Amino acid sequence: MVRDIFRGLQVYSGAYGLISKLKLWKYFVIPMIISLVVFVFIFVSAYGLSDNLGEWIGGIWPWDFGKETFTAISTFISGIVIFALGLIMYKHIIMALSTPFMSPVSEKIEAYFTGKPAKNYINTSFSKQLARGIRISIRNLSKELLYTLPILLLKFIPIINIFSTALLFLVQAYYAGFSNMDYTLERHFKYRESISFIRKNRGLAIGNGIGFLLLLFIPVIGVILVLPLSVTSASVIAVDLLFDDDDEIGFEPFDKIELS
Repeated sequence: MVRDIFRGLQVYSGAYGLISKLKLWKYFVIPMIISLVVFVFIFVSAYGLSDNLGEWIGGIWPWDFGKETFTAISTFISGIVIFALGLIMYKHIIMALSTPFMSPVSEKIEAYFTGKPAKNYINTSFSKQLARGIRISIRNLSKELLYTLPILLLKFIPIINIFSTALLFLVQAYYAGFSNMDYTLERHFKYRESISFIRKNRGLAIGNGIGFLLLLFIPVIGVILVLPLSVTSASVIAVDLLFDDDDEIGFEPFDKIELS
């Protein structure tokens, strides 16, 4: 698992070069705009709500003594909670809306590594890709909230809240990597088959998702580049998993991505 996580992160080192080499930037224009607009809207709203929620929770404190401290702590924790929920919403909105634009990227990456045109093993179209992307996002959103909300409650428990932050990060990373890999898997597997496939390779999905989340900590540029870099990396991972055992192809994506 740990080895796979680092392996999933490793692919990011060659993602930018691969995008440029295959001339994929044009496919990311609309998704990058979607990403920036959604990010600004969600997190400006979240920033404003954190103060209001913190003051409301602070009002529960019945004494004057320590009220300011309690309110400050409540505001800080509220900010973390809203930030986490905002990040969840951001991920799934942009990934669902970007699905039809990411499929051509995945196809070109698959063709580059296999030396053959990408084949659709599942009957699909623009509308079907969008519908599947929305279905995956809704499924992942509900699962992620199911795990995230109890973890957020642990933040109110001293010492344990340190470990809950790491756990929360890994949960978010897994579902980010999940959606990124599905842009390739949608051509090869049906809905439930894709879910089963990613579960078996969850370490790689987490590694890709960690890269996704780390990019978001880079002001402005991270929000713009997060989809191109993470989707490209996830496509390389998915192609490697799908074709690595095929002797007729005989390629090593994790080596080939280290472009000169």
